[in-house]
Amino acid sequence: MQPLFFGGGSGMADATNTTTAQGFRADRLEQLPPYLFVEIDRKKREAIEAGRDVIDFGVGDPDLPTPDFIVERLSEAAGDSANHRYAPSVGTIEFRQAVAAFFAKRYGVDLGPKSEVIALIGAKEGIGHLPLAVINPGDVVIVPEPGYPVYVSGAVFAGGECHVVPLSAERSWLPDLSTIPDDIRERAKILWLNYPNNPTGAVAPISFFEEAVAFARENDLLVAQDAAYNEVYFEDPPASILQVDGAKDVAIEFHSLSKTFNMTGWRLAFAVGNAEVVSALAAVKSNLDSGAFGAIQQAGIAALEGIDRSELSDLIGTYRRRRDAVVNGLLRAGWEIDVPDATLYVWARCPGGKDSMTVATRLLDEANVVVIPGSGFGTAGEGFVRLALTVPEDLTLEAMERIARVSW
Repeated sequence: MQPLFFGGGSGMADATNTTTAQGFRADRLEQLPPYLFVEIDRKKREAIEAGRDVIDFGVGDPDLPTPDFIVERLSEAAGDSANHRYAPSVGTIEFRQAVAAFFAKRYGVDLGPKSEVIALIGAKEGIGHLPLAVINPGDVVIVPEPGYPVYVSGAVFAGGECHVVPLSAERSWLPDLSTIPDDIRERAKILWLNYPNNPTGAVAPISFFEEAVAFARENDLLVAQDAAYNEVYFEDPPASILQVDGAKDVAIEFHSLSKTFNMTGWRLAFAVGNAEVVSALAAVKSNLDSGAFGAIQQAGIAALEGIDRSELSDLIGTYRRRRDAVVNGLLRAGWEIDVPDATLYVWARCPGGKDSMTVATRLLDEANVVVIPGSGFGTAGEGFVRLALTVPEDLTLEAMERIARVSW
């Protein structure tokens, strides 16, 4: 998931800043957070065009291929003419049943496939559309910072207001819900959570989810938990908020096949939880899209049914080795860092008290290494940089040697 890249991964970000004489650009776009990495992105492109050997830890897009058993199911399903027609916007019943079976096996949570499960064209689509389904103009959406920028942009597009709750290392990157003012609680309709967390790698204990569910009940709001990285973990399996008693009364949870199965380009995910919210999200989607390609949903079924296959444990083993290479390399270079228990990211404190943009710029200029400045995830991300575990181990080790040679 790329930070503040509202125009996509190409030159589209620059194109959206162009105004026309006719004034066709909507005012709401001016409320979006700025694209903060234009300079870093420009420098990276220039370095690559100049033939420099750039090692890129910037984008959280797995470099490894989708496992063969998933690709084979897609190939088989693509030849079935039944999949050549429009798919239901909520997802096929077969895919939703597979999600329910996966949830029962993995989390011990029973879901109604028809009422409590909805397929998504990637988690980003569902996260962005949720506010359109839940809030009215002027309602408040509570967002964590540092955090995924789509929590903010989705609220902006729906006419909502955002209240930021800063996260900190001192609280293990968990929000202090007691600091949210009474007037915000009265107007809030959504509380966004994201654990395992992008960009920090923090994992929330079930006790925190219990606190969040109680907070939602007390304040009559919805908890929206972004669990896109729930299956990319190195220690104990992360919990689902739906494991909390009564959570389905006040919560919806977003899951993605992108990072778990190296399927970012396939665009397949799902949301589960409160039936009223699932129905409202379905109403939005039925007016805006026609559902994921049926053959991709068949491949998604194969993925969910194969969650215990050795190919998946091998993927996690690869990410663990890369994580250890980054962590050990940065520690040897004198950086301060906590070892992440999950996600594809390492969240490292900037050396020498430098700001994150300075660190990112110097690493690119002096070491040909790309990292993401923490300030791109909000003010609370300042003082940190994020490295994605999407670089082969040999290049990761090379990058750590380069970083160690940069003097701060």
